[in-house]
Amino acid sequence: MNPVRNPQNGGIRGVLLLVLLLAAVAAVLVWNHYQAFASTPISGMQPDQRIIVERGNGVPQVLRKLRALGVLQGYDIEWRMLARQSGAAGHLQAGEYAVKPGMTPAQLLMDMRDGKVVSFRFTLVEGWNIRDLRRALAKAQPLVHTIDAMSDVQLMTSLGHAGQHPEGRFLPETYQYNTGERDIDVLKRAYAGMQKALDAAWSRRIENLPFKTPDEALALASIVEKETGFADDRAMIAGVFVRRLEKGMRLETDPSVIYGMGDRYAGNVTKADLQADTPYNTYKRIGLPPTPICMPGEAALRAVTQPAAGQALYFVASGDGTGRSLFADTYAQHQANVRAYLARYRAGNAKGPLTGTAPVEGDATTPAPTTTPVAPTAAPAPAPAP
Repeated sequence: MNPVRNPQNGGIRGVLLLVLLLAAVAAVLVWNHYQAFASTPISGMQPDQRIIVERGNGVPQVLRKLRALGVLQGYDIEWRMLARQSGAAGHLQAGEYAVKPGMTPAQLLMDMRDGKVVSFRFTLVEGWNIRDLRRALAKAQPLVHTIDAMSDVQLMTSLGHAGQHPEGRFLPETYQYNTGERDIDVLKRAYAGMQKALDAAWSRRIENLPFKTPDEALALASIVEKETGFADDRAMIAGVFVRRLEKGMRLETDPSVIYGMGDRYAGNVTKADLQADTPYNTYKRIGLPPTPICMPGEAALRAVTQPAAGQALYFVASGDGTGRSLFADTYAQHQANVRAYLARYRAGNAKGPLTGTAPVEGDATTPAPTTTPVAPTAAPAPAPAP
């Protein structure tokens, strides 16, 4: 006998097959929609819009921020699935992210997973002093400002160097930082950079220098930094100062006097300024100033630890627009160099201020910001800075 088929069973099987077919079609449609969502450029935001992921944020918080910025594409579940698939779920890194034109949801989440944040730059310029540095940091955005109300003493204590003067202690360089970083974080890197550069220069110093510590080298490097921006002259100018220190001569350099004047400096140094006996007046005091006078670069550090050999005891700006200096072994030669500069100046052809060691005695026409001329002086032996 043939079994009797139940027509109801066939109907059920048909329905199941239809349901499975519809489910398969739906799954394909959902998958295609998901794939299209993940690979379609994000829309609805302004060009180069940025989004900030705060510490502890997860996908729901980030998605709310994206919605608030105008991103409508993708269901919330699709964003969560994509985060899991890309490995971003639970691994979003804090920071500011750029949503660039053409960027897809997949690319954005992977950037957040990998911490490809928007970086900002702060440039510490060679020759800045601590006042310049603090003013520039106060204007830097979006750096978090924490040191504005600190004194220099409090600042160095916060950096872990209590009792140290801040001048000269931060390496001129361009530093990158991210949203949420603090000004003191940048200073920590700059301090470490200067210490590394100073240690490297000191380890390569020549023998028998007239200064005995890295801090003294730092002080002299800061003077060289302020005296010239012409790279080829740095080691020669350092050599002049080294020989002056060896002979017990005063350094007679305007930048140290100007630094000691602080806010009183208005573009010119008068004879009265040169006669004022302050720790930074190298026309009155023998030896180095008690601290650096600016932030020297690595080239200046190398120049003072490896100064050029020679006999020159004087130098003055050439005034020809190249930034070069003219060097002299004797004061008579130096007088001739200064007068050559002044001749250019009076003819309207001099370019740049009259920088260098003591100008010619008795000449009252020195252009600002140069000093009133004085004759060079010497002493029997160098004295320690106060």
